[in-house]
Amino acid sequence: MKASTQTLAATPALEKSSVSAKSFGSVLSELVKLRLTVLVLLTTLVGFYLGARGPMNYALMINAVVATALVAAGAAALNQLLEAEHDAKMRRTEDRPLPSGRMTPQTVLLIGAASSAGGLIYLAFAVNLLTAMLGAATLCSYLFVYTPLKRVTSLNTAIGAIPGALPPLMGWTAARGDISVEGWSLFVILFFWQLPHFLAIAWIYREEYAKAGFVMLPVVDETGERTGRQALSHTMGLLGVSLSPFAFKLVGPIYLAGALMLGLVFLWCAFQFKRELTVKRARQLFYVSILYLPLLLGLMVMDKIKHY
Repeated sequence: MKASTQTLAATPALEKSSVSAKSFGSVLSELVKLRLTVLVLLTTLVGFYLGARGPMNYALMINAVVATALVAAGAAALNQLLEAEHDAKMRRTEDRPLPSGRMTPQTVLLIGAASSAGGLIYLAFAVNLLTAMLGAATLCSYLFVYTPLKRVTSLNTAIGAIPGALPPLMGWTAARGDISVEGWSLFVILFFWQLPHFLAIAWIYREEYAKAGFVMLPVVDETGERTGRQALSHTMGLLGVSLSPFAFKLVGPIYLAGALMLGLVFLWCAFQFKRELTVKRARQLFYVSILYLPLLLGLMVMDKIKHY
């Protein structure tokens, strides 16, 4: 069912009947984009682990992860509030809590605001002020810069990759209490990873994005030439920056070998996508990107060089 935010606000009975057909836990997981939030927590956790010196401070680590989870969940909910009418126009998003009528805008606003504010306060008092400031920058840039730009310019993907790349840096600052070039290297890796990942998604759903009014690159790039070229060039960039943890002596030679192998596979898929520009190749690039990131992060954790 498609409905505007105003219509949803006036139909609490619909929310009640819809929720009864689908468990509240399931609806809530869709609202906070659970899979995306888990990915955010994974990158935060790896950033914390790589930044930690000496014995692991597990209490601090748990506080950082829980607080970041609250911020990420709140951001996801508020993003859906801002984009409810547009989500209703796409098949891949029309079943989300707001466009489907399973939740009202008031409920989503309350959950999103409380979760975001609670997470930032938690970060400030239980972790450190620097990490809380990075969390606030992530939240604000995601909601008030990236989200509206999706309907204005195709540069939104690159701009949106900035808040998307901040969680590992937040993990680093949670452990270290400061920002260093090593922490920024984790940010850059995640920044470059997001670009071919989201270009593949946007190519697969370009017709739906166009219908919803989102100005994604594959929507304005009718031939796909720019899309393919950027997917390939950003994947090449990712291969280069993925070696920086080794250069900074955060990880050892096992990571170096693994990062090279993963990067070359990712690059081959991006090349195939550029060459053919089909939905099949876009899906291949998307699935490889999904496998690439946790494998790369796993190599970082496995081959970390401990500093005392």
